[in-house]
Amino acid sequence: MSINHEHLINFLVEAKRSTYASQGDDASVQPLLNGSKQLEYRSGDYFYRDIYFGSAFFIGQETVEFENRPIWSMVYSGGVIIPNANWDITGPIYGFLRQALKLVDTKSIYRGPNHFESDNYILKNEYEGTLDCFYGKEIILIDGQKVYELQYNGGVVR
Repeated sequence: MSINHEHLINFLVEAKRSTYASQGDDASVQPLLNGSKQLEYRSGDYFYRDIYFGSAFFIGQETVEFENRPIWSMVYSGGVIIPNANWDITGPIYGFLRQALKLVDTKSIYRGPNHFESDNYILKNEYEGTLDCFYGKEIILIDGQKVYELQYNGGVVR
């Protein structure tokens, strides 16, 4: 089966903007795995699922299916790295992260923009590779101090 990269990219952007970035945990559905959060989005023959565990430190996997067959996946892990920080999912660090993730577009499809600033918060997102095979790292700085770090990788499922 040949994957239409343009359709997949457009769907990923739509799915990511419609789940965690815009609604946080409120986009959750009944999880398949105990103790997890699960976000889902469907459009036509495409289906997106994001399952993750944890809050301050979390680990998860996003998958995309086309016609009920997995075609793309990304795994990620990370979170707040300084003790006693306000890591609550409704707190300022994750609120800032959701602002940045809303900016996901067809040029920055994995997590969001390469650089985003708001007040004293800065997000940096660096990645290598293509939709077929990629890896990256995202950090958040507050007043120049690194408070959050996430690593991710993935690609097309063959």
